[in-house]
Amino acid sequence: MFKIGDFSKICRVPVSALRYYADIGLLEPTHIDNFTGYRYYSLDQLPRLNRILALRDLGLSLTQIKQLLDERVTPEQMRGMLRLKQAELQQVVNEEQARLARVAARLKQIEQETSMTEVVLKQIEPMIVLSIREILDDPIKIGTLIGECAQVVTANRVQITATPMTLYHDPEFNPQHMDVEIVFPVSSSAPESLPLDGGRQMTRRELPALDSAACALHEGGYDSLDVTYTAIGQWIETSRYKIVGPVREIYLRPPQMDDPLTEIQFPVEKT
Repeated sequence: MFKIGDFSKICRVPVSALRYYADIGLLEPTHIDNFTGYRYYSLDQLPRLNRILALRDLGLSLTQIKQLLDERVTPEQMRGMLRLKQAELQQVVNEEQARLARVAARLKQIEQETSMTEVVLKQIEPMIVLSIREILDDPIKIGTLIGECAQVVTANRVQITATPMTLYHDPEFNPQHMDVEIVFPVSSSAPESLPLDGGRQMTRRELPALDSAACALHEGGYDSLDVTYTAIGQWIETSRYKIVGPVREIYLRPPQMDDPLTEIQFPVEKT
C-alpha cells in the first residue's frame, strides 16, 4: 500500500482531488491508520480511478460517475447518460460556433464600415401608415411582429407605398423592455384599422415629417448594427446636433435576405 502522497505521484492526481473523492465516497482509501490518520491506497484501486478520470473527461458530474460505478447501471442506462452528455456538448459547440461567426462578421463589418459609413442629413416627408406599438422583451420578437403585420396587410390587399420600418420610442436602450412601433407606409385608401390576434390591431395614422434626420445605410446582418449606430452618433456629436425623436429603422432589403440593407434615421436638430 502507498501513502496518499506516493499514490498521488503514481496516478498523477493531486492529493486534494483524492481527498475529495474519498469525502464523497467515490474513491475511499484502502486503509486509514487509526493512530496517525494517514490514508493508504492500493494499486488495485487504479482501474477505478482511471474510470473516474475517463468519465470526468467526458464531462460527467461526480454524482453521475458515482452512480455509474456504484449502482451497476445497465449498458442501456450508460448509453442514455452518454447520449445526453453528447447532446449537451453539441449544444455548447453550436453556440460557440455561432458566437465565432458573429465575431468574424463583426470584425468584417468594423473593417468595412469604420471608414465607409456615410451619414447624410435628410428631410423626410410625412406619410400615411398602418402601425402597432407594443412593449417587447426580446429583439427577436420584432421580426415576429413585422411578419405578423405583413401577413395581415397582405391578406387585406392594402397597398403598401414604401418599405416597412420600426420606430424605437424608448428614452434609453433596454433590450428587455423595448417600446417599438411597427410601421407599414400605405395608401390613403387604407382602412382605419386591421385586427391582429389577441384583440390587438394596427391603426392608421399620419407619421409626421422630419425636418432633419441623420441617416446612414447598414449593409449586412444585425450583429454589427451598433457600428453604424456609433458612426451616426459620432456624426451627430461632431456636427453639433441633438436627437429629438424616436429612431427609425427602414428595412430596404429585409433581414431574411442574404444581403439585408437597413437605413437608420435619427431625427435631429441643431443645438
